[in-house]
Amino acid sequence: MPTKSFFVLLSLFVLLSLSIFAVCVFGQTPPIASGPAGTGPHPAILEGDPSLPTHAIYRPENLTAFGRHLKLPLVVWANGACNNFSTYYAPFLTEIASHGFLVIAIGPATGGKGNDTRPSQLLDAIDWAAAENRRSGSKYAGKVDMMKIAVMGHSCGGLQALEVAPDPRITTAMIWSSGVLNDFSQGPKMPVHVSKDTLQKLHTPVAYITGGKQDIAYTNASDDFARIQKVPAFMASIDVGHGGTYSQSYGGPFGVVGVAWLQWQLKNDSRAAKMFIGPACGLCVDPRWTVQQKLNPGL
Repeated sequence: MPTKSFFVLLSLFVLLSLSIFAVCVFGQTPPIASGPAGTGPHPAILEGDPSLPTHAIYRPENLTAFGRHLKLPLVVWANGACNNFSTYYAPFLTEIASHGFLVIAIGPATGGKGNDTRPSQLLDAIDWAAAENRRSGSKYAGKVDMMKIAVMGHSCGGLQALEVAPDPRITTAMIWSSGVLNDFSQGPKMPVHVSKDTLQKLHTPVAYITGGKQDIAYTNASDDFARIQKVPAFMASIDVGHGGTYSQSYGGPFGVVGVAWLQWQLKNDSRAAKMFIGPACGLCVDPRWTVQQKLNPGL
């Protein structure tokens, strides 16, 4: 059986690897669409809002289609390395927004730098959306479905998402190339306060998506998945590494999976659910992906 010293050394290695990877990759900026983008029916834009300067907003450009009969589910996002900018993820987040979601990411729309973010900023985004949904004169007034909220994050941001996932307002969580380390007591300080006990506080369906066994977070994600027993859980991996496919056109394969999970969980889309449910699920029969399921509807 691995000793405590083994887990400490493993944690140090993972944290150091994440730090190096963050400098090399997450700081790179993919081309940002000059106009509305995405493959969904609602071409989306990236913008800031002076009343929420600490975050970036990805939303359908034309909001007139949304209101009493068609609302925008809310997705809140935390970045890899707990960075204060989401530009690396812009193609991915814009793609999600184009399918009729309001996406709010930690970090300003422009000029963000550093990685001193906090998990509470995800809750700040939810609070802001709720206030705008109620505020007369807001372009979001009556358009946001505050009963349908997803929390997501990549790498360090995935840990931030896990920390706030027990919030009763959350409908589902997606954890991208991340998982709780077995020992946070050693190594670089991270702006999160999670442990394996946090997994027992989850109250919604959760999906773990990783970049395959070469992904430095794969082992921790797999361990998290094995420990989750009280809520429906799904895990899928594709051999793309820790950096994922977020910066590819429309978010690449991660964009396809992210949209489908959110369509299922936040819009009750039975067609999208087929990507995840059953032994012949869409990802199950795709040779690029490996899948584990705990989606018993009785859970």
